[in-house]
Amino acid sequence: MRGKKDDKNSIYRNLSLITQFGLFMIVPIALMSALGYFLDKWLGTSWIFIVCFFVGAIAGGQNVYRFAMKSASKKQEEQDRNILNRRNRPAPEEEKVENPAKTEDDQIS
Repeated sequence: MRGKKDDKNSIYRNLSLITQFGLFMIVPIALMSALGYFLDKWLGTSWIFIVCFFVGAIAGGQNVYRFAMKSASKKQEEQDRNILNRRNRPAPEEEKVENPAKTEDDQIS
């Protein structure tokens, strides 16, 4: 039963990562594009929008890269921790067969 719960958590974790990647890419592009658009309108130019768009795309790519590296290192640390926990876990104890209690006859002889 635990496997199904872990699978469900893994799916939600992956969906949240995909969403975060999208937001980390779209937000800088949208903000810089809006800034470029308004600067173009205010200054009467037509090239600032393009420059701001590419600056936003580069910033978004950098955000995604940083986040991916951080997520990968966290995932690796979690895997390392799980491996260490498995190694440090005591081995299952074997059934101990105790000697049968000595009877009074055995103690006398």
